[in-house]
Amino acid sequence: MSEKAPSGGKNSGPANIRTFIAVKLPDHVIRRLSESQQDLKKHDLRIRWTRPENIHLTLKFLGDIHPDDVGPVCQVIEASVKEFGSIALCVRGVGVFPGIRRPRVLWTGISGQTDVLEKLHKAIDVGLSDLGFAKDERRFTGHLTLGRFKGHPDSDILINIMKTYVDMASDEFLVDAVHVYQSDLKPSGPVYTNLSSIRLGQ
Repeated sequence: MSEKAPSGGKNSGPANIRTFIAVKLPDHVIRRLSESQQDLKKHDLRIRWTRPENIHLTLKFLGDIHPDDVGPVCQVIEASVKEFGSIALCVRGVGVFPGIRRPRVLWTGISGQTDVLEKLHKAIDVGLSDLGFAKDERRFTGHLTLGRFKGHPDSDILINIMKTYVDMASDEFLVDAVHVYQSDLKPSGPVYTNLSSIRLGQ
């Protein structure tokens, strides 16, 4: 994803804030993901687990931007999502990025109206390109990061895990807003602050 901030001489210095755009998950999905993490820990994988309350569906990473640019970013997002209604999704399955032999990320996938979710991402991506943010080069694939590997696990173990959890799913949830978050990296892990919530179809 792009880490380019809008031009204008404000994209450097300690005042910049690390930002991204994401979908917030409802409590029942967070609880389901937490249960899945606890079950996955039985496999003794060397993983730095994502705190359940920090799991979110990222739409676009913006990188470091000046606080004054948050307003224009939100305005563009609002214009980009006004044609969208609520999107029905659920969490399903387990996989790894970038591949089974040298995985870095353990994730769970998204199912449901993923075609609409992809269109939502594209609308935001195109809109923000007018502010100087580079468009995402890779096709958007919605996923939730459960943890990051600290070593190279046995491929056979991972294949078995993916087969075991292929039917793991949450109840359906509706996406009716996107959120602009500030990310502060701390020794204990990232801390996310919601800077703005933008409802779909408004």
